[in-house]
Amino acid sequence: MATEPSGTKDAAPAQVNPAPAAAFWPVAWWGLMGRRIGIVPLPVYLGLLAVMAVLVRLHRAPSEICMVIAVITVGGFTCAEVGARLPILRNIGGAAICATFVPSCLVYYHLLPRPLIQPVADFFKSSNFLYLFITAIIVGSILGMDRKTLIAGFLKIFVPLAVGSLVAGLVGTAVGAALGLGARHTLFFTVIPIMAGGVGEGAIPLSMGYAERLHRGQSEMFAMVLPPVMLGSLMAILLAGLLNIVGRRFPHLTGEGRLYPVEHAGFEPEQTTSAGTNEAAPAPEATDDSISHSGGPKAKADGQGSGIVDVSEVGAAGIMAISLYLLGVLIHEWLGLPAPIAMLFLAVAAKVTRAIPPELERGAHTVYSFFRIAVVYPLLFAVGASITPWDKLVSAFHPANVVTIFATVASLMVTGFVVGRRLGMYPIEAAIINATHSGQGGTGDIAILTAANRMQLLPFAQVATRIGGAITVTLALIALSRMR
Repeated sequence: MATEPSGTKDAAPAQVNPAPAAAFWPVAWWGLMGRRIGIVPLPVYLGLLAVMAVLVRLHRAPSEICMVIAVITVGGFTCAEVGARLPILRNIGGAAICATFVPSCLVYYHLLPRPLIQPVADFFKSSNFLYLFITAIIVGSILGMDRKTLIAGFLKIFVPLAVGSLVAGLVGTAVGAALGLGARHTLFFTVIPIMAGGVGEGAIPLSMGYAERLHRGQSEMFAMVLPPVMLGSLMAILLAGLLNIVGRRFPHLTGEGRLYPVEHAGFEPEQTTSAGTNEAAPAPEATDDSISHSGGPKAKADGQGSGIVDVSEVGAAGIMAISLYLLGVLIHEWLGLPAPIAMLFLAVAAKVTRAIPPELERGAHTVYSFFRIAVVYPLLFAVGASITPWDKLVSAFHPANVVTIFATVASLMVTGFVVGRRLGMYPIEAAIINATHSGQGGTGDIAILTAANRMQLLPFAQVATRIGGAITVTLALIALSRMR
C-alpha cells in the first residue's frame, strides 16, 4: 500500500514533462502558421519579404508570373491590413482604399523597388487580368443567384439608375455653379466624367469627343476629365463603406447582397453558399468584412453547408466562364457590345433557361469564392501600382471640386436608395449599385463592392458602369455638339 502513493507521485511528472518539449514544434508552429496577413500565413509572409529583398539586392528579381503573384499578394494584403486597422477609415472601406491608392502613392514617389513593380505593370497591362477576375465573379455570382430575383433585378435596376443619373446631373451642376465653377464646365468636365464609366470606356472616348467638338488637344481634354473620374470613384468607395455600416445597424434596409427578398423554397446555390447569405454575415465586432481579426479572410463563410465540391466541377466551371467571355469577345466584334456585358447576358440566359446543371453552378460559385477571397486585394494593388496616377488624383482635391463631386455621388446614391425602396428592392443594395455608376470602371466596381462587402452585386454593377457609362458619354457628346 505504501508504494501506491509513491508510484502516483512518480507518474504525475511523467505525464507533464513531455509538454514543454512539444510546446513549440509542431503545436506552437502551427499556431504561428494560423496567424495570417490576409490569406498568407505569417511565416510565409515574412519569408516572402526576405526573399524579395535579397533578390532585389542581388539584382536577380525575375519578371516571371510567380514573382508577380508574390509581389501583388504581399503588397495587396499588407495595404488591406493597414486600411482595416486605421481608425474611422477601417469602417468605411479602408482596406479597399489603401489597397488601391497607397501603391499609387508609393510608385509615384519611387518608394517601391522598380524591379518588383515593373513586372507587375507589364503583366497587368499585357494580360488583361482584370477581365479574368470580372469573368469569374460575374459568372459565379449569376449562377448562384435566385432565378426570380435575377430576372426582376435586371428589369428594374435601370429605373433607379436612370432617375439617379438625372438627379445627380442636376444637383452636381447646381452645386458646381454655386461654387463658381460655371454650370457648363461643371456639367461637362466634372459631373459627366464621374458617370462616364471609368477610364478606358469613359474618360478616353469622352476626351476624344470633347477634343473633336471643341477643337482642342485630346491629351488636354483627358487631363481635365480624369481627376473627377478618380475622385468620384474614391467618394463612392467611402460612401459605400458608410452604407455597409448603415446596413448593420438597420438590417431591414439591406438584403446583404440580395436585391429582393427570396420567398420561395427549393435548391438555389445562393441559399447555402452565396455571399449574400453566409458570407455577408460577419461577426458584429468586425470592422472590415474581408479581413479577419487575425489577418485572415473569413474563408469559412464560403461554402458552408454546400458539401464537398468536386475539383473537376470547379475546373469545368472555370473553363465554362472563360468560354462565355470569349463568346462575348466574338459578340463584341460583331455587334460592338462590350465583351463583359455580352458575357453577362449569356450567363443570365444560361441561368434562366436552366442550361447549367447544379453541380456546375456549385463549381462556378467556388470559383467566385476563390477570386473574392484570394484575388481582390492583390488585384487592387496591381491596379494602383500600374494604372492609377497619383498626381491626377491629388490635383482634384480642390475644395469646390470635392464638394461638387460629393454632391454628385451622394445624390446619385440617395436617389437609388429612395427609388429602389419604392420599387420593392433593398434600398442599400440599390444605392450601392447606383454608386458603381460613379466608379472608375471595372476596377472601381470591385473597390466599391469590396468596401460595401457586396461583391455578388458585380453583375448589376457592370450594367450600371458600362451601359450607364456608354449612355452618359453618348448623350454628353450629342448635347455638346448641339450647344455650339
